Amino acid sequence: MASSKLSRRQFLKAATLAGVTTYIAPFGSKAYAALFEQKLLTPMHWDPATGLARYRVDGVAKVTGSKIFARDIRARDLPNWPDQQSHALILRTTRADALYTGFDLSRLGEDLKPDRSVTAEDLARDSVAFSDFYGEDMLLPPGKTPAYLGHAVAILIFHDFARFRLAKDALKFQDDVIQYGEHTGPLQRDPWGTFRYVRVGGKDGYADDVFSSLKDAPVFPSQMRKRLPVWPDGKNHGEVGAQGMYHAQQIRNELQSPPADWLVLTRKYRSQSVDTAALEPDNANCWYDEGSQTMHMVIPTQSPAEVAATAADMLAKSHFGARTLVMHPCYTVGYGSKDHYNMPFYGLVCALYSDGKPVRIANDRYEQFQTSIKRHAFDMDYQISVDRKTGMIQSCTADMVANGGGRCNFSPSVAMVAATAAQSIYYLPKSDMTARADATRAVDAGSARGYGSLQSMAATEMLMDELAHELDLDPIEFRLRNVLKTGMKNTQGAIPAGEIRAEEILKKAQTHPIWTERKQRKVDYEAENPGKLYGVGFACVQKDFGTGAESSFAKVEISPEGQVILRHTGAEIGTGMSTSQALACARWLGQPAVDVGVALTDWPDLPMVSSGDPYLMSQADQDKLSADPAWTPAFASPASASNSAFYYTHTTQEAARLVFMHGLWPAAQAIWSSGIGGGQAAPYAVRREDARWENNMLTATGMQPLSLQQLARKAYDMGLVVGAVVHGFNRWQWAQADFRIGEQVERLPLDGLALCFGNTSAAQAGQHSNAAASTANGAVTSIDAGPDDTLGTKSTTRGQYRMINREAVHYPPVQRNNAGVTYYSAVSALAEVAVHRGSGKVELLNHHSIVECGTLLSPQLVSGQIQGGLAMGIGHALHEHLPLYEDGPGNGTWNFNRYHLPLANEVALWTQTADILPPLSETDPPKGMAEVVMIPIVAAIVNGINHATGQRFYSLPVTPEHIQEALA
Repeated sequence: MASSKLSRRQFLKAATLAGVTTYIAPFGSKAYAALFEQKLLTPMHWDPATGLARYRVDGVAKVTGSKIFARDIRARDLPNWPDQQSHALILRTTRADALYTGFDLSRLGEDLKPDRSVTAEDLARDSVAFSDFYGEDMLLPPGKTPAYLGHAVAILIFHDFARFRLAKDALKFQDDVIQYGEHTGPLQRDPWGTFRYVRVGGKDGYADDVFSSLKDAPVFPSQMRKRLPVWPDGKNHGEVGAQGMYHAQQIRNELQSPPADWLVLTRKYRSQSVDTAALEPDNANCWYDEGSQTMHMVIPTQSPAEVAATAADMLAKSHFGARTLVMHPCYTVGYGSKDHYNMPFYGLVCALYSDGKPVRIANDRYEQFQTSIKRHAFDMDYQISVDRKTGMIQSCTADMVANGGGRCNFSPSVAMVAATAAQSIYYLPKSDMTARADATRAVDAGSARGYGSLQSMAATEMLMDELAHELDLDPIEFRLRNVLKTGMKNTQGAIPAGEIRAEEILKKAQTHPIWTERKQRKVDYEAENPGKLYGVGFACVQKDFGTGAESSFAKVEISPEGQVILRHTGAEIGTGMSTSQALACARWLGQPAVDVGVALTDWPDLPMVSSGDPYLMSQADQDKLSADPAWTPAFASPASASNSAFYYTHTTQEAARLVFMHGLWPAAQAIWSSGIGGGQAAPYAVRREDARWENNMLTATGMQPLSLQQLARKAYDMGLVVGAVVHGFNRWQWAQADFRIGEQVERLPLDGLALCFGNTSAAQAGQHSNAAASTANGAVTSIDAGPDDTLGTKSTTRGQYRMINREAVHYPPVQRNNAGVTYYSAVSALAEVAVHRGSGKVELLNHHSIVECGTLLSPQLVSGQIQGGLAMGIGHALHEHLPLYEDGPGNGTWNFNRYHLPLANEVALWTQTADILPPLSETDPPKGMAEVVMIPIVAAIVNGINHATGQRFYSLPVTPEHIQEALA
């Protein structure tokens, strides 16, 4: 067996979690060299004249089919792993209404018996269990009712593939393997979470609120009764919850007895359960080396820091005595499916019980449907009032129930986001929004793309179209009358950040030919296509991006040769984040990073620590903890919530800006001054604000253009800043801190900073060194590691980093948690549809999107996100649907033969178009738009079907059967 011994240098710096020394080892040149002769990622190729990338850094690997996912890795591919690969499968229940009594493997016979069977008894004996986030019963013990369909009961491990494959085929779809006893009915549990946001505005959208969540507080139940929330009694002068309920009751009473000139609509909407349908099914390949007590994990994940922390905690609490965790987070595809999902921890368990052999567990598509995270099904009751004379919305209530499935996961957060998102682009003077996430026997639902806002905002947009029809108003004109404008408050009482551009999008859509010509196009199309009905639908939404506790590290450094090197905590999940962050460096450094490392979680150059819950901590606790200059409310965010463009770019560009301001710019001044002799002043007035990068060269007010290589050499010679590691935290505004850099104190939108200064010997050497890749809070270290390193990656360090302790810090007050959201990007969609009168089939003829997303880092990546998001929205509107319970995916029989993902000919592939609003200025930040683009197309299609057929639909997806029934 090959040794798992780590380099001695790698033990010099490593994170310790729950008493387990933890290394994150992103796949770098050494690991991939075992698979390929060439690197997975190529250096950035870009056009300095346009600032555009020629292709993404993983583009060549993608189009040639050589991109590697965790699913492709085997034990023999990894340095120092044993060559023999074991395999595992999980036995799962297909009922959740009776006691589980055991399993029967007799159909396997002696030849196919597993080498090891792991059950709940083993886990209990060895104190192996999920963390609290993932709930109870990692493996269900006999005598209990499964919490959900597909509940795991046993793990079967095979030490050779042939027997594993034959055994898996023999067990698949067999009803007699899992044994059941007494019928109990499904488990009855309290909801995973319940929320209520009440707001009564002032005299207009800009005045102080009478009551709101931000000003006062959200309303929470006083107790649960029969699994339903009991709200406080309404009292105008009582506790804050009682005051909120007083205003909520006033709003609802007024809707029951409205003024004569109000239009009040009450509608029910339903949004279905949807599979996340990730390209890479869930998998893990893990090896527990008993000799060194080291757990090695190869996993795909959107949240490397969370997996490392949870795995270390599980190991520390177990009886196995593990001392070290080495985790390899791989490139993957996510969109929520690999954010806080449980497969990595089943992989860990497999390794603990595999007799020292690496074990691979990988879902096939049937297992993926049975177990992967789903988008929540929602039932929503809306009631809204509008003044008939002015067409202005007066009040709105919404009661939403999300089906959270059998484990909690992110269901409370998804419900909360649905409630806060429901207002979309509209100003609502009075609102009462409730949301509940129920615990059911359905498959887990979690962080799927859309995250509750898809469900609630699509319903809102269908409601707006119906209101416009009832008022005999043009649908876009009605929206313009009620659009939220800059400075107005959302339903939580918070003022959205920056300029709100939904009105601009509405006006642009109002003049588009699809909209202006819709009446004539309907006449012409139906005349030319007998038996088909033509319609145009419109929708416009704005969605938040971020979570309210976003955080990340970034390290930007220039080498003595003038190359830009970037390291980041963000994970690449197929969105092109590694490419966009490389490009983000160019704003300050004149060119993108050519050496990029992502998914790093150990940052020894900036040893920040985190404790407490950023959403639940008190202001007193935050004030106390922030006195520690190394403390931050949140360590590193997963790749989710459309957070890379805005939040990740912030830390990348702040690090690059510091290198420019304190390294390249003084180097340029020195070169320009020395160029005229004697260190005299330059012949022109040279100001930092006049600096410009033109064709990879820095110039200012007519001075000699300088290359990055020239500047880097000078910065190293002068001992200036050549690298910066930064940490940022955002609770709907950036934390700020004062740092002393040289003789000056600067206030930066950061809460952590370390700087690296050049030195003459390093500049002269101009050589790359190796560095160990660490983990669990960190990244690539500055240790000089030798050729014996098993986890080595290219170093980014030419000198020692020095942490700059902040002299003061200003974290956003915890009260801002009540704001819900404040960062928005807006998108609209126009959809042309044709409905076959006989079959009810909907054909999407064309669609046009208008997107507002700030400054584009990469137009090509934005285009890709638009196209991909639209396809997902089209699937949600017309095709995709999973039954929730016994006839759904939890029974293990679902695959793409039963689940309809939209095909190329169903998404108007060759006719779709999009406009992107230009930024207000070159200083506009990029905005997250990966989720919002999928939402308006859903309502636009449904509204288009109404225009075509005259029938309204309130349940998704709108199927041919629904249309046939409506037209009958």
